[in-house]
Amino acid sequence: MDLRAKQRVVVEALEDVKGYDILVFNTARLPTMFERVVIATGDSNRQLKALADRVQERVREQGASVYGVEGESSGEWVLVDLGDVVVHIMHPTVREFYNLEEIWGEKTVRMKAETKVLKKKAKARAKAPRRRAKR
Repeated sequence: MDLRAKQRVVVEALEDVKGYDILVFNTARLPTMFERVVIATGDSNRQLKALADRVQERVREQGASVYGVEGESSGEWVLVDLGDVVVHIMHPTVREFYNLEEIWGEKTVRMKAETKVLKKKAKARAKAPRRRAKR
């Protein structure tokens, strides 16, 4: 599976289960074993497990491999290893504490606004009445 297609599948899978603050970092220039790092947030242990399960399910449906999953038993931070893409799914407090964005955050990957969530937000903005600024 193409790298861009894989990262798109991962982001859509996370959005399906209401993951938020999803960031994709390009780590191809760094001396790592993977080319993308995806970081997402979920609010409960159950949601984190559901997010990880959905990512695995969608990636396997597309014919790609899942090389490993760590942290499902603790539920505060789940890592899904997809080879060239590594997905970190975290509670907000854990994400804030470890601040992975600082480590991997040199270059974020900008994705087209084709995802379901972004389309819904754009439609909602278009329908919402515009508010005037108070003086």
